[in-house]
Amino acid sequence: MTNSPSPAASDLNATMGLIRVVELHSEGRATIEYQAGQHMCHSGGVVQGGFVTGWIDAAMAHAAMAMSGPDVVPMSLELKVSFFAPARPGLVIAKAWVERRGRSTCFFEGQLLDSGGKVLAKASSTLMLADRIRIEQASSKAVAGA
Repeated sequence: MTNSPSPAASDLNATMGLIRVVELHSEGRATIEYQAGQHMCHSGGVVQGGFVTGWIDAAMAHAAMAMSGPDVVPMSLELKVSFFAPARPGLVIAKAWVERRGRSTCFFEGQLLDSGGKVLAKASSTLMLADRIRIEQASSKAVAGA
């Protein structure tokens, strides 16, 4: 990972309500705190499920990057989320860990907790560990319209 996020990463982090990365461990674990805002909610102050999914997905990606190093980009091949209780405005904590690591494909688990430790959602993901240079070159080409 880089020391300073790109402007796009900063915008994404602000949109997601990132407060801080609490833990990144080379064994493939991550814990991240987010601030769920009222602007993320629908009916009755319930956070929209896309944010819940995004928070857990980001934690799983951070765990993969901590495990694999800065030359790897985790690309989601599959993502499944189970929602147990509504997320509400306030502090939420996304935790993730590697379940099984392969050479280029890994399986991750994650969960979202409220500030009291109640599990709000769980997720599992299959991630492909892709070469950062290849991904960035392909992205630049796509953005340029080539």
